Amino acid sequence: MQTEPLDAEPLDAEPLEAEPTSPMPEGRSAALGRYGEQLAVRYLREQGLEIVERNWRCEMGEIDIVALDGRCLVVCEVKTRRSTAFGPPIGQVTAAKLARLRRLAAAWLREHDSHVDDVRIDVIGVLRPRRGPSQLEHLVSVAS
Repeated sequence: MQTEPLDAEPLDAEPLEAEPTSPMPEGRSAALGRYGEQLAVRYLREQGLEIVERNWRCEMGEIDIVALDGRCLVVCEVKTRRSTAFGPPIGQVTAAKLARLRRLAAAWLREHDSHVDDVRIDVIGVLRPRRGPSQLEHLVSVAS
């Protein structure tokens, strides 16, 4: 497990990938989630992972980030919160959500005909308080 304080300002230093357009205006919660995913993508790239896809969807649900760590496919769930009033962001990922992520990983592999040596599921929690730096916590291989 890694926890790192991250400053919010450097996000502007790197151009961000285009996001899928939505017919509805973005609310505060969606903007916070998008911020957390952007921070997670930057962090994973800094750790040497290759980002393959973001916000992949199928009839079963969505994968926030699909990445490669060498020949290992990494399915990453990102949870972003403003406070820990209801527990840490990573605590919001339930056993049912992990089971769904396993099914989504299998669906992604079928759709993309990818050949990898391993598959793992990571969780990244981002705490973005109203004041002060963001904090990121990365749990590696919470389910495989």
